[in-house]
Amino acid sequence: MRVVDTVLDAMVAAARAGGAVALAHFRRGVDVTLKADRSPVTIADRDAEQTILTSLARACPDHGILAEESGGSGPGARRFIVDPIDGTRNFARGIPYWAVLVAQEEDGVIHQPASGEVYTARRGRGAQLDGAPIHVSPVATLGEATVAHGTLRILRRRGRWEGFERLVDATRSQRGFGDFLCYAWLAAGRVDVALGLNLKIWDVAAPKIIVEEAGGRLTDLDGHDSLTSGTALASNGRLHAAALKALAAS
Repeated sequence: MRVVDTVLDAMVAAARAGGAVALAHFRRGVDVTLKADRSPVTIADRDAEQTILTSLARACPDHGILAEESGGSGPGARRFIVDPIDGTRNFARGIPYWAVLVAQEEDGVIHQPASGEVYTARRGRGAQLDGAPIHVSPVATLGEATVAHGTLRILRRRGRWEGFERLVDATRSQRGFGDFLCYAWLAAGRVDVALGLNLKIWDVAAPKIIVEEAGGRLTDLDGHDSLTSGTALASNGRLHAAALKALAAS
């Protein structure tokens, strides 16, 4: 029997509503501009975010907000953390691997509008994909593992290239999915290690809950339990120490 969780249900509804707005823009095509930090943004990001925030405010008026495009507002003790389009570069190029991310202290939602998939998790209750339980892989050695990663140039610019080379040499295969997809597929057992750099809190808040509730771990690249360090390493848990060792600065 399904456990009713009104806050998580509100988050899923908001993610679906924002996703529908973004998907309509995606099908029409959008122009891209650059923010001050050189990251891309489109009108779809702003329209989707406003739809998400309106939906959340209606359902949970006692929660605050921290959103990528509009910043923070309201109470800070319990807040929603929102990324209206994670994977804007994919979105702008017509690649359907982008998602709406919504998190709060106990819940995480990843909604991929182009496929319709919804990943959800609540602390202590496990993780689901479209309502069915998901779990990280049982892979026990790096030699058997598949690693998912984002933009390689960022790894080089941030001084992580040699560590990444060691991880590549130690693992069976590597896939450049990037963004939310690394962590969603890790939670579903499709890859075994995932890493990213140049991240903000709204990029990792929802994935962290979902990965951990699926049985994995998500830290930064130095092994710290942080949402704000700018880096992330996720694994099925069994491989975490070995992956950290491979990535460690020489």
